Amino acid sequence: MLVYIDVNGYNPGMTVQPDRDVALLAALADPTRLAIVRQLGAAGEGAVCACDFTECCSVSQPTISHHLKVLRQAGVLVSERQGTNVLYSFAPEFRERFSAIGASLTGLLQLA
Repeated sequence: MLVYIDVNGYNPGMTVQPDRDVALLAALADPTRLAIVRQLGAAGEGAVCACDFTECCSVSQPTISHHLKVLRQAGVLVSERQGTNVLYSFAPEFRERFSAIGASLTGLLQLA
């Protein structure tokens, strides 16, 4: 195998700015995280306790916590501590961001 590397086109000091939309879609691409989002969506405008997400997913509580962290970092969820419980709800801008992504993709596919 022959590989050509253009050393003039690579700048080690270059930093790539992460795309927030890519981070959001990547967070939602995991089956467990998508199940969490669906359960939260079914709750309507209310918040859901972190302990309740184990019902929708067949993973342990530490794994749920990891997935919740990823969703928070992507801007999908926000959390609020109430005593010993942590309640999760959709981030205020999540629905708007997700709708904008969908709108930007309109026209790419022709649905029959």
